Amino acid sequence: MTSYRTIVVGTDGSDTSLRAVDKAAALAAESGARLIIASAHSSKHHDAAGPDPDQPRGDGYRTEGDAPVYGLLRDAAARARKAGAKTVEERAVHGVPADALVDLAEKVDADLLVVGSVGMNSMVGRLVGSVPRIVKRKANTEVLVVETD
Repeated sequence: MTSYRTIVVGTDGSDTSLRAVDKAAALAAESGARLIIASAHSSKHHDAAGPDPDQPRGDGYRTEGDAPVYGLLRDAAARARKAGAKTVEERAVHGVPADALVDLAEKVDADLLVVGSVGMNSMVGRLVGSVPRIVKRKANTEVLVVETD
């Protein structure tokens, strides 16, 4: 068994991303690691022309004040604790999801970065790059892509 100290997992609150949270929580529980659950958000002036398949859509999604991002982080953290993770932190990080997760993993000196596989096999994911593909390419730490499709 690999012993991790710090694990970062990305979520957008979707059922598929919560499967990645479940896996990360199980690994954190098994190794006694600190689990950081992160959700990336970008400014409300996001360029609609660029693909961002993991980001919730619509005007109802705000990243200010009591935004849904904080609710989804609380829900994911409660789920992780229920799965046995002892030390769980929530982070709303600004930026494009892949870059924000890689930056956070570097900032906290994570041993493992966990993401779901959504988008890897889509046409947009193959042409432009999905979050898991970009994370695997850019991260300077071990990356686990959890099959969530």
